[in-house]
Amino acid sequence: MGKTLTGPFTDLTIGAFFEKQVAADPDREFIVYPDRDLRWTYAEFDERVDRLAKGLLSIGIGTGDHVGIWARNVPDWLTFMFATAKIGAVLVTVNPVYKSHELAYVIKQSDMKALVIIDTFRDVDYVEVLRGLVPEAQTQQRGHLVSEEFPNLKSLIYMGPEKHRGFYNVPELLILGEHTPDDELRAIGPSLVADQVINMQYTSGTTGFPKGVQLTHRNILNNGWFIGERQKLTADDRLCLPVPLFHCFGCVLGVLATLTHGGTLVMLESFDPLVVLAAVQKSKATAIYGVPTMFIAELAHPMFEMFDLSTLRTGIMAGSPCPIETMKQVIDKMHCSEITIAYGLTEASPVFTQTSTDDTIERRTETVGRALPEIEVRVVDPDTGLDCEPDQPGELLCRGYNIMKGYYGMPEATANAVDKDGWLHSGDIGTVDEHGYYRITGRIKDMIIRGGENIYPREIEEFLYTMPGIEDAQVVGVPDAKYGEVVGAFIRLAEGADVTDGDVQEYARARMARYKCPKYIWFVDEYPMTASGKIQKYRLREMAAESLNVKVGVFARESGE
Repeated sequence: MGKTLTGPFTDLTIGAFFEKQVAADPDREFIVYPDRDLRWTYAEFDERVDRLAKGLLSIGIGTGDHVGIWARNVPDWLTFMFATAKIGAVLVTVNPVYKSHELAYVIKQSDMKALVIIDTFRDVDYVEVLRGLVPEAQTQQRGHLVSEEFPNLKSLIYMGPEKHRGFYNVPELLILGEHTPDDELRAIGPSLVADQVINMQYTSGTTGFPKGVQLTHRNILNNGWFIGERQKLTADDRLCLPVPLFHCFGCVLGVLATLTHGGTLVMLESFDPLVVLAAVQKSKATAIYGVPTMFIAELAHPMFEMFDLSTLRTGIMAGSPCPIETMKQVIDKMHCSEITIAYGLTEASPVFTQTSTDDTIERRTETVGRALPEIEVRVVDPDTGLDCEPDQPGELLCRGYNIMKGYYGMPEATANAVDKDGWLHSGDIGTVDEHGYYRITGRIKDMIIRGGENIYPREIEEFLYTMPGIEDAQVVGVPDAKYGEVVGAFIRLAEGADVTDGDVQEYARARMARYKCPKYIWFVDEYPMTASGKIQKYRLREMAAESLNVKVGVFARESGE
C-alpha cells in the first residue's frame, strides 16, 4: 500500500501496437511452428491478419461483435486473435476439450455472432457437435443463419481448407479479404480505444455456470509487457509455448509478452513432451512455459537426455504449486536458471504477482513473487476487511489497470468479485512477508485445481443432477500425485435407481470436458452435516482421502468450516 502508480506501459490498442512492432522489425520471425516448418515474419503475419480482418468485415462481422474460437493451438488461432483485435470484435475463447453441453451454454450466454472451429480434438468431432446444436446451418444461407436455440449466431467458420455445408472456410475469407478495399479496415483502427473489451474467457462459476470475463486491450497488452519484463525478455528471445491459447497463460503470458518485447513465438498445437523437447532444440528456444505436470512429463521422458536444451534461460511455471524438486531439475537439467513463477486470476488479466529471474530458488518455489508494477495487492482479514500484518494469513485482493471490465451479462456476480473501491477479491488465502513476497496457503472458494485447470464443484454438481437416477451430488477435490487434485463425487441415488459408477462416468464423458469428469465416485445414503444443516465438504474430502489412502493437501479445508 502507499505506492505511487504512474499508469500502464501503453495506451495503444493491440492492433496499433502490433503494427508498431511490424514497422520496427518487419523481417524478424514472429511465429514459428517447428513441427511443420511454418514461419511467419512480423510483416508476413500482419499481411495475413489484414486479409482475414477484411474477410470478416465482408461477411458482416465488426466492432463489438462476439466471435467464438473453439480450437487447439492451430496457426490461424493467432490470425483470428489479431484480426478480431484490428476490427474491434471480441474474441470469445472456448476450451477445446468442451463438449456439446458446455459449448451450447457459452454460445448462448456470450451472445456469440460467429463461431470458428477446427475438425476434431481428442474424442470430440467439432463439426458433428455443431450439426447437432445448429441443424439449420445445413439448409440456410451462410452468414444469415437463423437458429431458434441461438438467436445471435449468424456465421459458422471452419479453420481449414475443407468445405462443410453451412460453413465459411479460412481460404474463402482470405480471398474475400483480398478483394475488399483497405479503406474500411484503415478507418476502424483510429476509432478503437484501449479500454474496449477485446477478449472474453470463460471461468467456471461458483453458481454452477461459467462466467465470461471481459478483458480490454489495456488489460491484457500491459499485463503481457510486465510479465515479459519479469523474465527480462528481449527481441532475441524465442518462447516455446505448449500451453493452450484459449487460456490467459497462452494468449497473454505467451503471445502478448512476446509481442510487446518484439520476440518470436515457437508454437505447438497441443502438449506432447517429446514434441516440446524437439521444438526447443530445433528452434533454439530461450524460454519455455508450462504447468508443473508438463515440466514433470518432459523431465521424465525416456528420450530427454537426447535433446540439447542449452539455449533455454527463462520461462514461467504456473497454474498450480510447484514441487521444489521439479524446480531444481528444470533449473539444472533444462538450463532454465532464470525460470519464474506467476500467480493470478483470469479476472486480473491474469497475473498480479510474479517472481524475478534473480530470485532465489526458495522464493521461486515457496512464494509467488512480488506484485507487478502498476498493480496494488493487499492481504486482508476476510472478516474485518483490514490489512493483515506481515506473515498473517488473509484474502489476496488486487487493484489496477489489469482488473476486468466485469462478467458478461452478470452484474451481480461482478459486484461480488470487484468491490466498490475497485478491489478484485481473489478468494485465495495467502500471506505477504516484509520483503513483499506473497505466498498462497489456501482457498476461501470451493475450487478444485487439476493440473492447472480450475474446476468449480457446483458446475459439476448441477450437471450430475441432469442424470436420471441421481437424487443429489456433492463434488470435492481428491488429492492426486499427477494432477495435484482430481474430481471426486459423492452421490445419493433416487429410490430404486440402478446406477453404477461406470454409468456416471460414461454419462459425464459424453457431455463434459474430460478433466471435469469425476475420476472417483462414492455412493452414499447421507452426507456429513453441520448443526445448521450445511454439508461439510471438508469431511467428504477426508473421507475420500481415507478411502484412497492418500493425504489431504494444503488446500483441503475451506475457511470457516
